[in-house]
Amino acid sequence: MTKASLFYDARRDYPDGTIIQIRIWKIPETNDERPHGFKYSLFFGRPGERLVGYDNERGKGDHKHIKGLEYPYNFTSIDQLFADFRRDVAIVRRHL
Repeated sequence: MTKASLFYDARRDYPDGTIIQIRIWKIPETNDERPHGFKYSLFFGRPGERLVGYDNERGKGDHKHIKGLEYPYNFTSIDQLFADFRRDVAIVRRHL
């Protein structure tokens, strides 16, 4: 079985202690959970505190976390994933 290959990996640390970390892998074969062919984890928060997160861990499919609550997420493209994540981060950041 071929392993997933790292497609994107970035981290940014902000002066206020918050972090954005994004990791996206291209999977070798699509499946029911990941028909788009990507495994991803997008994180905004502080060490030990997720404020915004987007992921598609095995068994849960595409979803997002906003300040402790979980919502389904409709993945359409990598570009839209980045845009949606940036929008939610901006909203949460305004209320810190």
